[in-house]
Amino acid sequence: MALSQNERIARLRLIRSETVGAITFYKLLSRFGSAIKALDALPVMAQRGGKKQPPRLMTPDEAAQELSALDAYGARLIIFGDDEYPEWLTTIEDAPPVLSIIGDSNLLSRPCIGIVGARNASANAKRFTQSLAAELGQKSYIIVSGMARGIDTAAHTASLKSGTIAVLAGGIDEIYPTENNALYHAIAEQGCIISEMPIGTKPTAHHFPRRNRIVSGLAKGVVVVEASVRSGSLITARLASEQGREVFAVPGFPGDPRAAGPNSLIQNGAKLIQNADDILVELMSMNTKSIQPQSSLLDGISDIEMQNFDMDNNACETNENCHEIIMRTLSTTPLDVDELTRSSGLKIITVQTTLLELELAGIIHRHPGNRVSRAA
Repeated sequence: MALSQNERIARLRLIRSETVGAITFYKLLSRFGSAIKALDALPVMAQRGGKKQPPRLMTPDEAAQELSALDAYGARLIIFGDDEYPEWLTTIEDAPPVLSIIGDSNLLSRPCIGIVGARNASANAKRFTQSLAAELGQKSYIIVSGMARGIDTAAHTASLKSGTIAVLAGGIDEIYPTENNALYHAIAEQGCIISEMPIGTKPTAHHFPRRNRIVSGLAKGVVVVEASVRSGSLITARLASEQGREVFAVPGFPGDPRAAGPNSLIQNGAKLIQNADDILVELMSMNTKSIQPQSSLLDGISDIEMQNFDMDNNACETNENCHEIIMRTLSTTPLDVDELTRSSGLKIITVQTTLLELELAGIIHRHPGNRVSRAA
């Protein structure tokens, strides 16, 4: 069923509210069934978690202002639950709940390959990337990258005609680097540009890993052409592996620091490729990946448990406070929620609700892989 306009606005407000990240967004939807109900419950839950001041919620006026600013810029919003929301993204647990978009949204539903690599790429690597992207485009694959200089730029440029998606780290209106101004406008006209950040957001260092998970999440596989061992491209490759995507790497000369990343990936199981056919053969031999429906992100507490759970009387099975039990079990090292449940001795529904309260209070952090930790 199509989302109502009120629910769409509520989902935007929920993800833009204080202490609500992507994973928490889906936990709240699972717990309450709608963003409208989650927004009503959020202040109470944060208070129960120990937050002294009510969390800052995006107001309806602020949501209207964001939508108006997007419209004025020629962009629009795709919200989790919309038909246009990319199906491949629904298979990752921290999928962005909202996406600002300019261009052709149909590209988001087509098979994609991510291509990433060094900003200071060699001339040979850029030529190889252009050839690779063009050949993959001829085989109907959409090329996804992050519009950085170097390999990203080469990948986007070569796939403009066949289809390319640029994922930005900042707001949809923030062209970075500025030297890619012409490329940005060409992609906006011929391809697709997306961002999960509010319009006007300047890209900062911590935005780029978040951007990278979307690049890998949209793709069936990610190709790393050149990269140092500590580069963002290797973060993208790690995220792709964690998301169940294929990781491909182009080998390089051992004496070149830009070859250290791909060579390391190959040593650790990435598929060595020398041309587009190597990727196509590998993808054809893969078992067809089962795309989970969007409701998979909302899996968690069962409907019966939700109906029987009294939020106003979340009593522990012991005389000790639930929050104290959970916090005593946690440390700053992420712990699997299943292990936390076993160690705490609490029922899963009590653990899930208590974790939501503590996270909304800013006392714990949620991590991909169903893990949580104390806030540092």
